[in-house]
Amino acid sequence: QVQLVESGGGLVQAGGSLRLSCAASGSILTINDMGWYRQAPGKQRDLVAVITKGGSIDYADSVKGRFTISRDNVKNTVYLQMNSLKPEDTAVYYCNAKLITIVAGARLEFSYWGQGTQVTVSS
Repeated sequence: QVQLVESGGGLVQAGGSLRLSCAASGSILTINDMGWYRQAPGKQRDLVAVITKGGSIDYADSVKGRFTISRDNVKNTVYLQMNSLKPEDTAVYYCNAKLITIVAGARLEFSYWGQGTQVTVSS
């Protein structure tokens, strides 16, 4: 079994900062991509940032220059440092990990999601 546990959401004023964390635990052989997605009310879930096992990074255009994704491969944890927050960043933020685990003796890749953490930016 694998779990992703997120922390760090909350309420902040525009221009402020928050740092999200997501720790993966359980029967994990290796974690490939780790990323953050967000979903605002009435909208689809969109990619915010992703980081590969090797450290390659991609950001949504809307957060470039303001958000920074990083990971600790020893702790199986991904972080999202969010600076210069705007009201339009308000959403539920979800952590995602694509990882290799063993199922019935086979090495298989699955995509796991965290439970989501609310980020609210007031104007």
